[in-house]
Amino acid sequence: MTDLLDPGVEQTELPNGLRIVTETMPEARSVTLGAWVRVGGRDESDELSGASHFLEHLLFKGTEQRSARVIAEAVDSVGGEMNAFTAREHTAYYARLPFEKAAMGIEILGDVLTAPALRPAEVEAERQVIVEEILMNLDAPEDRVHTLLSGALFGDHPLGREVLGEMRTVEAITRDDIATFFDRWYRPATMVVAVAGRLDHESVVAATAAALGGGAGGEQPERTPPPAFTGTVTVARDDTEQAHLCLGWRSLATNDPDRWAMAVANQILGGGMASRLFQEIREERGLAYSVYSHPTAFEDAGYLTVYLGTAPKRAREALGVVDDVVASIVADGVTESERAIAAGYLEGSMLLGLEDSGGCMGRLGRSLMQRDHITTIDEHVERLRAITTDDVSRVLRRVLDGPRALAAVGPFEADQLVG
Repeated sequence: MTDLLDPGVEQTELPNGLRIVTETMPEARSVTLGAWVRVGGRDESDELSGASHFLEHLLFKGTEQRSARVIAEAVDSVGGEMNAFTAREHTAYYARLPFEKAAMGIEILGDVLTAPALRPAEVEAERQVIVEEILMNLDAPEDRVHTLLSGALFGDHPLGREVLGEMRTVEAITRDDIATFFDRWYRPATMVVAVAGRLDHESVVAATAAALGGGAGGEQPERTPPPAFTGTVTVARDDTEQAHLCLGWRSLATNDPDRWAMAVANQILGGGMASRLFQEIREERGLAYSVYSHPTAFEDAGYLTVYLGTAPKRAREALGVVDDVVASIVADGVTESERAIAAGYLEGSMLLGLEDSGGCMGRLGRSLMQRDHITTIDEHVERLRAITTDDVSRVLRRVLDGPRALAAVGPFEADQLVG
């Protein structure tokens, strides 16, 4: 164990590489269990695009010992919840249960993650569910525009693909493809088990070792950085009532030393109601109901997104305002008042998010999965408080001085937005 951990946080690594981290919350009435697997959308070949997400769906369809109904009834009978999500660099499975049922939850997660049945009939049924999910995404312009932006920023690189996969790949993936993908990547060395709530660490380790600790370690995905980006405009013409606009810049990787400054910078730019974009576009001009910015970080790349939805006839005007806000913040930097408000928000929201077992589990699992390191709460606070206006201004110039992508969905062509 190399991390300096918060009180109540303990970490154990089994001989085969499975890592287990817990946070004891004596006053909690719940426990949240999470199994994080270091494989996601970017780790698939073009032909298997969507395999991670497909597999995520199938693991809840049942195991060799339990049907999907048996799993659902076991969780429902104690008032719990179980779910999962797929990202570009990891897939996570989690359950929140009364703390007395922790052992049951670990056993079910272990069964799901080691012995999925992958029955052919269930593969076909879930294939149709995922097709409907893809169609739903295409029918939701506020989601579709983010997919377009990723493609614009990363092109044919796997980071530019939709995690759901494409219709052609989802319809072509076979049961054997999925089984092979599972056997290769769902191994102890690619997993982190994070548990938070009222618990005993050694009991969790023993139960997890029994449920998930068997087998050889496994390999880590090999990832290739995306190529350089030069800027682009992508428009999907659609007869929508509102124009959905996303601007994006290549940004920071997960472990970049400037990530703390980037968090503060984003909060000032468009991260909250006090941000420049919210105040200028919504409060002052009434150009949009929804406007925000958000950074996304990967192992070797990242991007900063600005999103807004506005009336099609005001889309060009709204983009001009975004350009003015960006130009101003790059040229003049930020104020001490803005820095203090942003850093205070990030500190407070982080602390408030740790009041429930789910928030604590997510922090632990995500930290080990993305950074192989758990930042203590005190260090997190100290890092935010140490950020200066010069730090924020520097990282804003670093990101926003680069080439920009524009993605849009609405009833117009590209030349109606730019040029």
